[in-house]
Amino acid sequence: MALWYNTEGVFSTSNERSFSSYDLFSEAKWIQAKEVKDISGFTHGVGWCAPQQGACKLSLNIKEGIIQEALVETIGCSGMTHSAAMASEILPGLTVLEALNTDLVCDAINTAMRELFLQIVYGRSQSAFSEDGLPVGAGLEDLGKGLRSQVGTMYGTLKKGPRYLEMAEGYVTGIALDADNQIIGYKFVSLGKMTDFIKKGDDPNTAYAKACGQYGRVADAVKIIDPRTDKELELN
Repeated sequence: MALWYNTEGVFSTSNERSFSSYDLFSEAKWIQAKEVKDISGFTHGVGWCAPQQGACKLSLNIKEGIIQEALVETIGCSGMTHSAAMASEILPGLTVLEALNTDLVCDAINTAMRELFLQIVYGRSQSAFSEDGLPVGAGLEDLGKGLRSQVGTMYGTLKKGPRYLEMAEGYVTGIALDADNQIIGYKFVSLGKMTDFIKKGDDPNTAYAKACGQYGRVADAVKIIDPRTDKELELN
């Protein structure tokens, strides 16, 4: 005996349920997607360009087949940021099928759109279990309070070991090392928070100090170094 969530929004244990090739679970209900307007949901796709020097994460909020919201995040390629700017103008207002058949300027963004399309038309969305889906603005919630993409940038060599450059918290200003030169923590400045403080009237030095933080056992460090220059910093 199968347990399923039917189109009326209630659970049933009927053995008479027969699934068709169109059945999708979308926004907390079963649907039969026969037209573009039947597709709704908030979901993501990740793409890469041909030389694989850059990547894109694309997030779309689709209501009745129409893209209402687009978040385009890119990494690894300077030109891709300009392509993302154009894609953010192009995508809202298109149907999901039109978007799939539109050149979004950059290979990585086009590939992300393809992968997202596969997610959404097979019912794989972040809002699959959310009644009426996610409201427009959900893409910004993914970015957090500072409305900045979460990027991690790390570099390591056999000779010198790892260097943390950018963490979710922000730009890494120093890495804390123990007596064995093992990383036990790091110091950072949140550039988004710093900018917000400046916009509210703080002078840059005050804003910088308020936006700084640390993670891990920084207080136990034997030394703290700048991860970009290896210069030893003051312990404080």
